[in-house]
Amino acid sequence: MSTDTPSSAPRPRATIAAIPAYVAGKPPVPRPGQQVFKLSSNENPYPPLPGVVEAAEAAVQRMNRYPDMGNGELYAALAERLGVRPEQLAAGTGSVAVLYHLLQAFCEPGDEVVYAWRSFEAYPIAVSANGATSVRVPVGPDGRHDLDAMASAITDRTRVVVVCTPNNPTGTAVSDAELRAFVDRVPAHVLVVVDEAYREFVRAEDPVDALALAAAHPNVAVMRTFAKAYGLAGFRVGYLVADPVVAGAVRACALPFGVSTVAQAAAVASLDAEAALLERVDALVEERDRVVATLTDLGWQVPEAQGNFVWLPLGDRALDFAAEADRAGISVRPFAGDGVRVSIGEPEGNDVFLEVAASWVRGGGDGEGTA
Repeated sequence: MSTDTPSSAPRPRATIAAIPAYVAGKPPVPRPGQQVFKLSSNENPYPPLPGVVEAAEAAVQRMNRYPDMGNGELYAALAERLGVRPEQLAAGTGSVAVLYHLLQAFCEPGDEVVYAWRSFEAYPIAVSANGATSVRVPVGPDGRHDLDAMASAITDRTRVVVVCTPNNPTGTAVSDAELRAFVDRVPAHVLVVVDEAYREFVRAEDPVDALALAAAHPNVAVMRTFAKAYGLAGFRVGYLVADPVVAGAVRACALPFGVSTVAQAAAVASLDAEAALLERVDALVEERDRVVATLTDLGWQVPEAQGNFVWLPLGDRALDFAAEADRAGISVRPFAGDGVRVSIGEPEGNDVFLEVAASWVRGGGDGEGTA
């Protein structure tokens, strides 16, 4: 029997103990006689298209074989669709895994990673897991990135800057002109990661052309995913487009055989079915705009919504709103002290959310989120 004392037992790195837990969107609580809706995870509410299901089912028949570690068919399809070379691509089990690999490749312990806050909850987790240091730059009152402040936060210890556009959870997007001006201020040795998980939902006047920016700047990398618009959240496929040196470093850190055979097949089939999928995206954008317009009519002041979700800046009352939504049969994603993110789902679920939002205002709640 071991006689080791607790002080002599194996201990993880100090940064691991400081990693915050990732809080996933919870499913709604089942209630007898009440239809419930999950609006907490920014998932695509539409079921997969038939061609995608058939491709995945065919791939299941090869489950006794390892996946293509080089993601050859997926890279070929992406390269053709995006107008890039396969060596500019790096895939992973979701774009968050790609970010983990990228930080592992480019950050030494103590190096700094600059990003907006509040932004994607996985950023501080990925930074700490790789021994780097987070530099959080507050978003503005309108929920938008403060790119001037982010540029000013760059020091000689900065290795990576992340720009999430549209920003999760506030929903705002930076413009192409803003991002280009920002990149011009970033030192050439600092990697700018443009996280475009929700790019397909953007309808802004000057949308970011991140691929063109990456083509002109070797220190710009673009992250995208099949989880949102393409509806493959359960299969975990994300990818990066970057200079071959950057992409190669990310691939070198990737888990071998990480993206499954089924996931690769479904992703390729989704690219083939892109026209039909983007029709669904248009429908979700139309529904998003209906939700935002109704909230505005009710007196809510919400940030610009360019993703497949809306943000309610409720501050300290976020958990109260989430509890009220749960009682009505919908799950939303509260961020204690900041606000509530509500995904755009089925119209019926969205209607329940709007009823909760109206009841909140009638009950004396503040649509500006400052009460």
